[in-house]
Amino acid sequence: MTTVLVVDDEAGVRDLLSDALHFAGYETEEAADGREALEHWRRRKVDLCVVDINMPVMDGFEFLETLRKSDVTTPVLLLSARDAPEDIARGLRFGADDYVRKPFSVEELLLRVAAILRRTLGSEDADPVYVCGPLRMDTDRHEVRFDEELVELSATEFRLLEMLLSRQNRLVTREQLLRDVWGMDFETETTVVDTYVSYLRRKLHREGFAPLTTVRGVGFKMVTPTGA
Repeated sequence: MTTVLVVDDEAGVRDLLSDALHFAGYETEEAADGREALEHWRRRKVDLCVVDINMPVMDGFEFLETLRKSDVTTPVLLLSARDAPEDIARGLRFGADDYVRKPFSVEELLLRVAAILRRTLGSEDADPVYVCGPLRMDTDRHEVRFDEELVELSATEFRLLEMLLSRQNRLVTREQLLRDVWGMDFETETTVVDTYVSYLRRKLHREGFAPLTTVRGVGFKMVTPTGA
């Protein structure tokens, strides 16, 4: 069973997270600070650490930095009421896999946990292939084809397209894309999403095939062609 280490100095938060993770099918371990978490990790390796930043003895940043300096690649999801861009950047620079701001919904947290574990462990139930009309993405092979033609995409373009295809026919907001593709979980005036969407359109849209649509002022949607 996949094991998640929950690290938070508030017992109520630990209980909430552990109960939600148990309900979602994960086994959990708990620690009240970074030092205790390191001791847990050394005794028993885990698949993911969900770690609060503000803790006594050893905070989340110190815990993460200690892991990465020891060449430990166990994924770490940081939790914090601090949402300053420099704090988020610091966590990502130290090697965090994601960053969730308090207060958070349990549903959001479980979605983030599942996404990290899919990337790091893989999933037998996950379909690595997405299809939208003549467009086909194979995430295992890291390739995109239009019919039989190979489409060359940058790493960021590939992640953006994967996010849109995985939610085909559903609205994906700019905020979701900034968070999940660029790791920007804070308000920003950047137009990077629109810029990369335009890159994808140039590479993917053909006569009679234009699935990437804009929902003005909100986000984007990858629409399955009629009859596909």
